[in-house]
Amino acid sequence: MKQDSSFFNYDKFKTDNIRAVDAKFEAQKIAFAPMCYQAIRTMLELGMMQAINDAGDAGITRKELAEKAKISEYGAGVLCEMALGMNVIKLSQDSEAGSADKEKFVIGKIGWMLLEDDLTKVNFWFTNDICYEGAWKLKESIINGKPEGLKVFGDQWTTVYEALSTLPDKPKKSWFEFDHFYSDIAFPEALPIVFAEKPKTMLDIGGNTGKWSLACCRYNPDVKMTIVDLPGQANVAKKNAAEAGFADRIDFSMGNVLDDTTKLPENPDAVWMSQFLDCFSLKQIVKILKKVYEAATPETNVFVLEPLWDKQRFEASSYSLQATSLYFTCIANGNSKMYRYEELVNAIGEAGFELKTAHHNLGSNAYSLLVFRKK
Repeated sequence: MKQDSSFFNYDKFKTDNIRAVDAKFEAQKIAFAPMCYQAIRTMLELGMMQAINDAGDAGITRKELAEKAKISEYGAGVLCEMALGMNVIKLSQDSEAGSADKEKFVIGKIGWMLLEDDLTKVNFWFTNDICYEGAWKLKESIINGKPEGLKVFGDQWTTVYEALSTLPDKPKKSWFEFDHFYSDIAFPEALPIVFAEKPKTMLDIGGNTGKWSLACCRYNPDVKMTIVDLPGQANVAKKNAAEAGFADRIDFSMGNVLDDTTKLPENPDAVWMSQFLDCFSLKQIVKILKKVYEAATPETNVFVLEPLWDKQRFEASSYSLQATSLYFTCIANGNSKMYRYEELVNAIGEAGFELKTAHHNLGSNAYSLLVFRKK
């Protein structure tokens, strides 16, 4: 399939033009990656990164940093030297070469991103609070086809979704911030597309805490929503709907959509799935969409909002999505991933739907909104 020119250049995956000396350096970054990550986490949590940023162009010495962070100069030194090696921080222009006592640190562009860029912050703390410890079990997860890393939170769950309502506060916060950050940004651009044909009833499958359903109720005064999700998530959404004053317009169908006995409410004008299908394998996606097929009419529009890694404007976005697939492997469920455009469209097509339209580059995170109808 020809790559659209609006997306980043895929020829990079076909060539290996890096110099050997640079390849060796990149290999060292991988070799030391866990410790490098922890160095930055430590600097963030001790307030060192913010202190360097606050110092501006004048910079700050390691002694001053040590005092602010209430650690030894040794501790401040080893952390800052690693951060220098990672180009997270830089030396001020008036720092003297070879004189550790007279060095002053200033924030680098990478450091600024770690402090201020919302995408980076969400990814960083999601990795720390949800993925880092469990990633040690990635190999076992690949071999067993199960999220073996999820056991760091307890061994009573088969997927992270069952565990969400009982996760400790910090991991729970990081999970929902990660989940909502990506899809929510695309909602303002998605709403006019979804309501172009003025649907009166809509299924919000995998509605989670109800953010999309609430957005729809605010956008259109006539629409009636039904959230389909597990009881833990649905009960949170029910509370949010009541607090927002939409209890009479948001209904609920609680259950596991993969359960053979679960049936979806019939004859909706529209079906919405936002960042939902990436939580399932391709085989499971076909199974879910067959249930949607049974519930839908020939006029039902089925909307699928997903970040597709081969439909991103920037390489960094594609890289983040490829990395997120590893979270699905070792923490979430053991068998899903962030999909490419063609493999997702083909799976939905296998369930009896055909693609009607595709809207790419929605929101700053370059979401794709795919619209299907029965064949």
